[in-house]
Amino acid sequence: MPKARIKLYSTNIDKLNSVVGQITEIAKKVGVSYAGPIHLPTKKLVISTRKSPDGEGSETYDRWEMRIHKRLLDLAADERALHLVMRVPIPQDVNIEIQIIE
Repeated sequence: MPKARIKLYSTNIDKLNSVVGQITEIAKKVGVSYAGPIHLPTKKLVISTRKSPDGEGSETYDRWEMRIHKRLLDLAADERALHLVMRVPIPQDVNIEIQIIE
């Protein structure tokens, strides 16, 4: 039976976990088999910038960091379940990718 692989990623972990929770609740209600959520490694983007723009004084730096959290879910590709997943409200800073795998 084909399955739907759902990849979610976001910089806001609370919104990401709420969307994943809604999708797993849909899978439980409909009664389809699912695997996950699988926590994928968090990507850290780090940028160091110098505080003083003119080059005088001691060398002090600011460090900025952005973390991208990722989750993976596998659902049985049931038409009713996928229709309900498509209707889940996705916040603006959460990205979602759905693939159908044989």
